[in-house]
Amino acid sequence: MPRPRPKVVTLTDKAASRMSEIMANADENFIGVKIGVKNGGCAGMEYTMDYATEAAPLDEVVEENGIKILIDPKAILFLIGTQIDFVTEKLSQRFVFNNPNQTDACGCGESVTIVPQKLDA
Repeated sequence: MPRPRPKVVTLTDKAASRMSEIMANADENFIGVKIGVKNGGCAGMEYTMDYATEAAPLDEVVEENGIKILIDPKAILFLIGTQIDFVTEKLSQRFVFNNPNQTDACGCGESVTIVPQKLDA
């Protein structure tokens, strides 16, 4: 019997609450949040987060704490096991990606080095 597949991403209650607020106050009706990664920054990769108006055919769809998360298929192996949190600090508020596949980050925190998960055959 195959192992259950791990969720690609999970949301903390704080992250889900903040995403709900943002989407409720948006000018358009969005179906969810699109998550991905792109090349860039001094550490090699950057996380992306945008409103989603529709699901692409190969997007991974995760329902988490009332939020629909669509994951770019090119990002799935980089994001497996990631928890997205929302933190409030003295002078800022931001979403934080707690990613077990992340091996390094730049000093400013804008980019990361991520090693993709290896799939067991």
